[in-house]
Amino acid sequence: MLRPLILSLCLALPVAAQTVPQSPAEISLSFAPVVRQAAPAVVNIYASVVVQERVSPFMGDPFFEQLFGDHARTVPRVQNALGSGVIVDPSGIVVSNYHVVGQATEIRVELSDRRQFTAHVLLADEESDLAVLQLEDATALPALAFRDSDQLEVGELVLAIGNPFGVGQTVSSGIVSALARSTMSLGSGFFIQTDAAINPGNSGGALVDVNGRLLGINTAILTRGGGSNGIGFAIPANLVRSVVEQAKAGNSQFQRPWAGITAQAMDSDMADALGLARPEGTVVDDLHPDSPFAAVGVKPGDAILSLGGLPADSPQEMIYRLASIGIGKTVPVTWLSRGEERTAEIRLIPPPDSPPRQPLTLGRDSVLAGLSVANVNPAVMAELGLSADAAGVAVTGVEGRAARIGLRPGDVVLAVNGVAVANTSELAMLAGQQVRRWRIDIQRGSERLALNFRL
Repeated sequence: MLRPLILSLCLALPVAAQTVPQSPAEISLSFAPVVRQAAPAVVNIYASVVVQERVSPFMGDPFFEQLFGDHARTVPRVQNALGSGVIVDPSGIVVSNYHVVGQATEIRVELSDRRQFTAHVLLADEESDLAVLQLEDATALPALAFRDSDQLEVGELVLAIGNPFGVGQTVSSGIVSALARSTMSLGSGFFIQTDAAINPGNSGGALVDVNGRLLGINTAILTRGGGSNGIGFAIPANLVRSVVEQAKAGNSQFQRPWAGITAQAMDSDMADALGLARPEGTVVDDLHPDSPFAAVGVKPGDAILSLGGLPADSPQEMIYRLASIGIGKTVPVTWLSRGEERTAEIRLIPPPDSPPRQPLTLGRDSVLAGLSVANVNPAVMAELGLSADAAGVAVTGVEGRAARIGLRPGDVVLAVNGVAVANTSELAMLAGQQVRRWRIDIQRGSERLALNFRL
């Protein structure tokens, strides 16, 4: 009976009410002032991308696809995407999701007042699922202010604004139902969870607080039928703000501070061994020698407890903290080492691109023809998601014979026919031998594999 009562009270509100509600009592009456303030800055996005689609009578047949290779005819096909976005600067800077506009060839943006603008991508980052757009010939547009999402609490009232199912701008209400969500079903990320209804088309829309400030960018839902089941996720505003700052600075790719750490979340057994009252922090498994954490004395087996005074209770949370602070800044880190709590300032740096990566693509005379490789260094580690102890030659691309052998981007080539590989030049020499039996030893994630074949 509560909901009909609230609806009747909303209808009884005077039309002249223009202020944002300032108390729980006022909020229970109407969200209309919040919507009036925030909705004009939420836009509808229509994106098109041209993809090359393979057309072959043997498509889907593993035998004939391998026999005929990549000789199938390709035809261009236009894919259309529908989503939402948020204006975060009056000059026409809009934030949306990468999966909506990241690879678009044509983007049209429509405001709530039905004005339309052409837009182009300033920065696109697939890992965070964020993209920053610039509306062309736009000035003095309504924009949402960022709120510090690290100060958000479970139970706060929120509104989700977007364009679900393409029906037009829609507002749904709910609460923050959880924080610090980072599960395998969501991919790599760190999210705000809400029960405000988020549906297809809401992607890229705004999650706002009761003062109309931007808390996050709606990005995903957990569902079995395609609609909202009351579990939606938003990318926190602090990370969004960091991405926007880099786009304004002229970056076309988002640069994350480099940790140079392989780590895992603390569990109860680890906490007992370290003398902690409860599981907290992130346990360091390994560090690169040039890691900024190693520079202040963090060692394998230590537990990183906080960054900037905020929890770092999982590798995903630690990466989020670093990315939302940004490159070039300093941050206090607190860690536990041999039962002693320590604190030091670290400077956040991009991953060093040294020693030289020496990129190389092996030609048709090589047994690994079509293989693109680079020497492993911190920058290559960051790009491919390699562990901090990776060493050797990393696979950056595969085509032709290299793909048929079973190599994949992200593999690290360790040895060829029992001879260790230290750099790309050595790999090219070893792969050019005239022998019939081959063994390629690789590291793939946490597994060591051997690829055996004959010519």
